[in-house]
Amino acid sequence: MDIDTSQIYFPAEDTYLLIKAARAEVKPEDRVLEIGTGSGAVAKSVAEITPQVLAVEINPHAARYAHEINGIEVIRGDLIDPISGEFDLILFNAPYLPTDPKEWFDDWLEYALDGGTSGREVVEWFLREAPARLATFGRILLLISSLTGINEILKLCHAQGLIALVAAEEKQEDGEILYVLRISRDLCSLCGT
Repeated sequence: MDIDTSQIYFPAEDTYLLIKAARAEVKPEDRVLEIGTGSGAVAKSVAEITPQVLAVEINPHAARYAHEINGIEVIRGDLIDPISGEFDLILFNAPYLPTDPKEWFDDWLEYALDGGTSGREVVEWFLREAPARLATFGRILLLISSLTGINEILKLCHAQGLIALVAAEEKQEDGEILYVLRISRDLCSLCGT
């Protein structure tokens, strides 16, 4: 199979914001997992700090590109499903665009963009599943948009026993705001204090 680069989400403003936040957060000893790596730009940037980087990508064109061009270890699969083990840092530039099913193009690139009708469908699933893959003091960096509804995402985090703080934000020319949330377990709620 040839790599069809028209089917790959290449770095844009959201990618660069996540790279900046991830490089500020990652430690040399961290085991890092990036969900939906796309071209592999975020994973490659983090791999300059820690060698323990694994990525997941559903799109076969993006998975091959990330591996062959950016040298990232990639498992081809859907979100966090094919992963076992624990990670100190999980990175996810979630598909956050609210998308009407009638707008779906039925191509590989759609997986990088389509957040469902609310823009939160993939994020909701991720917030239920990802904490099981976190080490005790693990962290998640989740990139979302003001289009997704930050208050709704913060409520979802709270409902899952997670603490979420805005680690980075950037206003776009069109008024949209990109946020990187730093999410961790509420360890006090786990021990009953």
